[in-house]
Amino acid sequence: MSEGPRAEGHDGVWTGSWVAERLGVELTGDDALTGMLGLALRRNPKRAHLLVSNVLGKHVPQSPSVVYGHGVALGRRVRDLLGDGQADRAVVLGYAETATGLGHSVADGLGHAPYLHSTRRPVDGVARAGGFEESHSHATSHLLLPEDPALLAGDGPLVLVDDEFSTGNTVLNTVRALHERYPRRRYVVVALVDMRSPADAARLDAFAREIGARVDLVTAASGRVRLPEDVLERGQALVARHEPEQAEGAATTPTGAGAGVVRRADLGWPHGVPDGGRHGFTPARRERLEAALPGMAARIAKALPAGARRVLVLGFEELMYAPLRLACELERTVGAEVRYSTTTRSPVLAVDDPGYAIRTRLVFPAHDDPADGPGERYAYNVAGAGFDAVVAVVDSAADTPALHAPGGLLDRLAAHTPHVLLAVVPSHVPGAPTAPERPPMLPEPLRGPDFSSYAPDEVGWLLQDLSAVRLEAPTEEREEAVQRGGAHYAESLPVEYQPSEEYQALFHAALEASADRLARAVGAVTEVVLTERSPRPVLVSLARAGTPVGILMRRWAQYRHGLDLPHYAVSIVRGRGIDANALRRLAADHDPADVVFVDGWTGKGAITRELAAALRDFEESDGITGFDPEIAVLADPGSCVRTYGTRDDFLIPSACLNSTVSGLISRTVLRADLVGPHDYHGAKFYRELAGADLSVAFLDAVSARFPDVADTVDAQAKELLAADRTPTWEGWAAVERISEEYGIHDVNLVKPGVGETTRVMLRRVPWKVLARAGAGTDLDHVRLLAEQRGVPVEEVADLPYTCVGLIHPRYTRGATGADGKAVTL
Repeated sequence: MSEGPRAEGHDGVWTGSWVAERLGVELTGDDALTGMLGLALRRNPKRAHLLVSNVLGKHVPQSPSVVYGHGVALGRRVRDLLGDGQADRAVVLGYAETATGLGHSVADGLGHAPYLHSTRRPVDGVARAGGFEESHSHATSHLLLPEDPALLAGDGPLVLVDDEFSTGNTVLNTVRALHERYPRRRYVVVALVDMRSPADAARLDAFAREIGARVDLVTAASGRVRLPEDVLERGQALVARHEPEQAEGAATTPTGAGAGVVRRADLGWPHGVPDGGRHGFTPARRERLEAALPGMAARIAKALPAGARRVLVLGFEELMYAPLRLACELERTVGAEVRYSTTTRSPVLAVDDPGYAIRTRLVFPAHDDPADGPGERYAYNVAGAGFDAVVAVVDSAADTPALHAPGGLLDRLAAHTPHVLLAVVPSHVPGAPTAPERPPMLPEPLRGPDFSSYAPDEVGWLLQDLSAVRLEAPTEEREEAVQRGGAHYAESLPVEYQPSEEYQALFHAALEASADRLARAVGAVTEVVLTERSPRPVLVSLARAGTPVGILMRRWAQYRHGLDLPHYAVSIVRGRGIDANALRRLAADHDPADVVFVDGWTGKGAITRELAAALRDFEESDGITGFDPEIAVLADPGSCVRTYGTRDDFLIPSACLNSTVSGLISRTVLRADLVGPHDYHGAKFYRELAGADLSVAFLDAVSARFPDVADTVDAQAKELLAADRTPTWEGWAAVERISEEYGIHDVNLVKPGVGETTRVMLRRVPWKVLARAGAGTDLDHVRLLAEQRGVPVEEVADLPYTCVGLIHPRYTRGATGADGKAVTL
């Protein structure tokens, strides 16, 4: 291994042969493919195999000029494709963690393009401009944190760069999220290899047509991976068999036993130049970096031991570009053989075999205080590779005691190389943006009977009244517009469902059967809030499903403790956050630390995540602190929160109806022509539906049971307060699995739980319903709605929810027919 692993080994052995032979995996395509890629086994339950790039500089040490050259060459091809005019207006977006350096190299090849990469590291002082999910990854959530929010707002081409293009799911999720917020006419997808199936390729083409944009693809090679049906099970079995005996570099030498010397090397990094593209990297900053590179490389060369023949420059997770450029310059400066690779979060099995791409593995703890908590990190193919010196390049946020501790990265490296140099790049932290000018006074909350059928003291709505505006559109038209990316669901309203007599009878029966259960959950969650959060909380419901729950919690506090709690309803919109003006009004009138956000139930936890991100953004933009993102809910079947009445997935009757059980208020609306920068989000009051209104009757039916359940609530609350209620997010995991198993590839179209399934049937274009085998009367209303809309109900064993609603994944009006009923793909 004197030259390190290659996709083609010394004896012509392909470094994917070990996996291919044992799993039955077949790699076909361009002649260059097996030279660019090897194979390894993931320690990841979502995907068995890993395509290991020989030219990316992540898992396999490679000549830095080869790594950088591949990215620059792809960028030049993009410029040729776009032409100079469009290329000069392009923005390049790279994916964390593996493609941050590749994306930056593509931007260099493109010419004058600014660059941004996604990140999994939240940064104080930077508002989130977007985010998306990567369904197969071990760490799925990507944040977009540009220093200049206008970076993504232009209408020039967006160039998306990833190391491989396997299913296209990540790109689809990205374009869908960004097109919703920053629509444009042209996208270019760049990858080292395109490994999509024909079906995946067709899916991207169809998506481009639906959003009315052109999507081009530029890759260095293409091919296919053919996998046996049982590849996941076989892969997991192989990992289990080889894990105890794998060739882990850290295992061959005890911690601290190496003779290697660790020293610092001062880079002299240019002031004001960012460490990478996490917050954006402009052409002007690129020029400053280029000018400083020779001097920094000379300082590293001077610190290297005399006679060093083989040197590794080792980057750090997302920090790929800075160490890559330093390694390129060092390669030109010294006579030694220079290689480049990076540490990673990705857990991969190591097998010391010439036909396997990951020969050795160093394991060490995370050392940058990651937002998702402590965990293992890895450096592959470093141990046993014959390096005389390793230059470890980290940013200052990662230069922590954990980096230097026994068993940390530097200690692990010192056990396998005689000289370790630590070079630290200053972490770029943008200045907090200037808060925009705001009006001196925000409007008073709306109250019934002028707005809603609730009594004026039950709830104050921090909304604006849009009752005079026509906002309703047929469900089919809304679904088509949303899935095409041309509209957001909050820009219009569904036509209010008018329940049949049979359905109303189901509602009353469900209310009669579950009123005790609801009263117990209301009492329990209120007691938890009063004990743990505040003795006089300010209840803030997330309109509109949270509003009846907030009123019931307020009534319980009044019944049991004589408290008259303030209660408001505010708007939160998936993908766009909470109403910041409502937060400003709340902060002006109350202590934010007393505010408790309230919702009806959790599904997969999307709104829980949305609220947490929105409050971080608000704290950064306004400097107002103290709001707690922990939501209080009646039912938490998705295990997404700590404050709940129950984790059972049961029918909350208010989910059965729309406005007629929510004070006659519509869903909230957020549309630029109706909601200005100093306005609350909007909603409508459906006064004309007063004859069918059951809002107060629902509240009274549950409140009437309070005396009957008081003793039970005391015991239930005591049990909850003593329990470990740490969220497990098992609902999110189930949604990801269902999304892939049913070929949907978009978690936003999977709606878990009785409440969310009901919403799908009432507001969206349903495809099918998954029901847990043996589910009882909690699903009677869902079955009735499914029959009315022609939606199949499929019984599924071991479903973690009572039911899951699937929105039609490829909806156009032609897919449903004039009656809007669901169809089978």
